[in-house]
Amino acid sequence: MPSSVKSILQDSKQKALSAAQAALEKKASDVVILEVAELTSVADYFVIASGESERQVKAIAQNIEKLISSQFNRNPQIEGAGTSTWILLDYGDIIVHVFKTDIREYYGLEKMWSDAPQIPIPEQESAASLQPQYAKGAQTRGARYGS
Repeated sequence: MPSSVKSILQDSKQKALSAAQAALEKKASDVVILEVAELTSVADYFVIASGESERQVKAIAQNIEKLISSQFNRNPQIEGAGTSTWILLDYGDIIVHVFKTDIREYYGLEKMWSDAPQIPIPEQESAASLQPQYAKGAQTRGARYGS
């Protein structure tokens, strides 16, 4: 791969990681980055995130837009902001999908793009190391909440 293409992909990857971090700042759940460059000409990366309410979906999308604008001086084409159940931010090289949780499950983008490699998100990796204490599900309410 020519070095200029590697440089462009590296910039796109950094943009995708920044978008994922911005989503996590607004408490998005199930944030995923898929590297789709080898599978489609539409984009290099998809960032997919979920919010529990339309208000949270909108807040996540706005935070991503603000961060990418300030860090990379890029503004997206936006679709779906009116209903806020699925907002798409198209930056050309990355496409960000912010879903309301039930809508994401219905469309199943990760299943459609299951051949795409998943890129680890640094903050999510460190947060995952804290999860085992709550992941068991067998804890009582009192044990979990300290009462």
